Amino acid sequence: MRQSSVELGVGLFVLLGIVCVGYLTFRLGEVEVLGEKFYPLNARFTSVTGLKVGAQVEIAGVQVGRVDAIVLDPRDLTALVRLRIREGIVLTEDVIASVKTAGLLGDKYVQISPGGSDRVLKPGDTIVETEPPLDIEALVSKYAFGRLNAPEKSE
Repeated sequence: MRQSSVELGVGLFVLLGIVCVGYLTFRLGEVEVLGEKFYPLNARFTSVTGLKVGAQVEIAGVQVGRVDAIVLDPRDLTALVRLRIREGIVLTEDVIASVKTAGLLGDKYVQISPGGSDRVLKPGDTIVETEPPLDIEALVSKYAFGRLNAPEKSE
């Protein structure tokens, strides 16, 4: 009798452990189980340096979606970014999509600035107004080397 109660306790402990690991896998992996529904939008950028698949899409600092895919469009050699936007988020044709950095050296994400148009973007439509990420290295090198190579003043 004593041995069967120990075995039952160990079995329940192992089962509880498996349930906890499964829960953490879904939570940390950000898997939508019964989850929210999304619709696709596209955005064309001249550069998406540092942006990765899975990056957040935000409006006013609130996450409303994720970057689903990043591909090079062979026709005009621009980056075509496919976004997954949460259903219920209504975006108009004059929204602006910008690639931003979280902090000074943080991850890149897409920020969407709402517009005021009456025409609503439908699933699969393309955001026309985009802004590429700010190239910090280019700015620093322009400042540093521009100052060093400035012509000297003659008196």
